[in-house]
Amino acid sequence: MLQVPTKRPPLRKLNDWTWEISQDYKKDGPKMLVPARIFASKKLIDEMDLAVYEQISNVAALPGIVKAAMVMPDAHWGYGFPIGGVAAFDLDKGIVSPGGIGYDINCGMRLIRTDFTLKEIEPKLKQLVDSLFRLVPAGVGRKGFVRITGKDWKDVAQDGAQWCIKKGYGFDKDKEHIEDYGAIAGADASEVSDKAVKRGVTGLGTLGSGNHYLEIQVIKKENIFDEKIAKTFGLFPGQVVVMVHTGSRGLGHQICTDYVDLFRPKLKDWGIDVRDQELSCAPINSKEAERYLKAMRSAANYAFANRQVITHQIRKGFSEAFGKNIDNMGMELIYDVAHNIAKEEQHIVDGKKKKVLVHRKGATRCFGPERSELANIFRKTGQPVIVGGSMETGSYLCVGTAKAEEETFGSTMHGAGRTMSRTAAMKEFQGEKLQKAMEKKGIYVHAVSMSGLAEEAGKAYKDINEVIDTMDNAGISKKVVRFLPVGNVKG
Repeated sequence: MLQVPTKRPPLRKLNDWTWEISQDYKKDGPKMLVPARIFASKKLIDEMDLAVYEQISNVAALPGIVKAAMVMPDAHWGYGFPIGGVAAFDLDKGIVSPGGIGYDINCGMRLIRTDFTLKEIEPKLKQLVDSLFRLVPAGVGRKGFVRITGKDWKDVAQDGAQWCIKKGYGFDKDKEHIEDYGAIAGADASEVSDKAVKRGVTGLGTLGSGNHYLEIQVIKKENIFDEKIAKTFGLFPGQVVVMVHTGSRGLGHQICTDYVDLFRPKLKDWGIDVRDQELSCAPINSKEAERYLKAMRSAANYAFANRQVITHQIRKGFSEAFGKNIDNMGMELIYDVAHNIAKEEQHIVDGKKKKVLVHRKGATRCFGPERSELANIFRKTGQPVIVGGSMETGSYLCVGTAKAEEETFGSTMHGAGRTMSRTAAMKEFQGEKLQKAMEKKGIYVHAVSMSGLAEEAGKAYKDINEVIDTMDNAGISKKVVRFLPVGNVKG
């Protein structure tokens, strides 16, 4: 059971953007093997959820962890790991923890450019949002229009977004703009339970609920921070873009549940002592860990496929609204990136190149230029990083840096980060009032429910600008463009 401290633990300030909890902080239970490192401005440190400090200290005590357990500036309490947590483990001595990846495996972001300007879409904005609400089902338990069973499911688990493209749900060049080209190697659908498959196969092309959304956004001239990179990505002032936030839905949730239940009773046999049972894990070199990783990759590929089908529907919605051919609207994919994932990657540890298993939970990969995992088109800019803010405040496109590879295993924030629980937000805000207030600001929202809308009020989140500026000033990720919301489909 997590014991949340009543006050913040002693912090050592490394610089204006980095703080550290000594590995001597925890005296009882398994010892911290590495320090816990927090990336945050002074303002964000002062506002940080106290549970984050406890959870990341617990992560620092997991077997085989290297360098430091880290949290990003958008961090808040989560299951096992804090959301915004990053940790890398030695492939021989380390572990894999489902709680370090999350229930929504490969929950992630996708950004689509268009040739449209705000002036062009404003007369049809409501019609467009309502059409997208119809074309992209949102909410709990909704079914998508793409039906997959049997061999199709295995192919989706193996080929991810590439399966969708072959079936006509996208452009061939889309795959160059997806992390791992939309298909992570090493997936195996046979390691996914029938219950998980049953929960997942009907959901392809759906948003889900919670903080998942489909948002129409606009770029203002003053919100372009790097004109050269923005131009490289085909972005310009007044332009309309579309951002999607969703993941593997019930499939990923059930896989996480299945393997936490499998790992927990075996901890003693493996000689693993954890500070929190939510950190249940398996040695990386065990058969159980191998099975989980194959299942996790299957869910990750399903999530890429899910966002690919949604992209197809978005293109269809714009085509219907404006009477243009789906190929002639400039609706090209800028990037699709995961923020709940574990991957084997090579990083510098103790001055030497080393392969490690990096867990990112509510954290985005942000490799710098020339990294071999990136498609050639991103070798000069660095990896695109898509950061969703609240539906009231806007979102960002950033790029990764070489410094990120040195300091954070090539990781940065994934969003604004909650400051208020969903229950507290529903008590504080009324969905109907929020919807009307947003419409007065020029943001049209079509939501599944008013209670769900209240949960996502802007005031329930941290200041996205403060979060972005923290990592920009730290040199971890570089801000390129800020997007402002004008229309939103909310799960």
